[in-house]
Amino acid sequence: MKQYLLSIQQPDGGPPGAEILEPIMRDVEAFNRDVKAAGAWVFSGGLHDPSTATVVRLRDGELLTTDGPYVEGKEHIGGLTIIAVADLDAALDWGRRLARATTLPVEVRPFHGGPGDDCGGE
Repeated sequence: MKQYLLSIQQPDGGPPGAEILEPIMRDVEAFNRDVKAAGAWVFSGGLHDPSTATVVRLRDGELLTTDGPYVEGKEHIGGLTIIAVADLDAALDWGRRLARATTLPVEVRPFHGGPGDDCGGE
């Protein structure tokens, strides 16, 4: 089985009101139950606001830390799910289901390595 990252692209700003968020969270919980029942689930989690991020980088041989996200943008990764499925088609099916549940864009990306890696991994 090949592993894929499903990353949820969340717009900046606070969460929507309860009337919008509650049905989305019900759909996300249903997605989580389904992906686990199918045996495809590896890990998932939501992330705190990008303002809580700390970036560590090497510059001129020195490790520096800075507050905030690596890049400024209007979207950020709000959560992620790692799945193990047979191929990209299966991963895209789960990505579509997650996008429908969250109502947000979901990026589907394979990990390097492992069976069926067609992205130059070992």
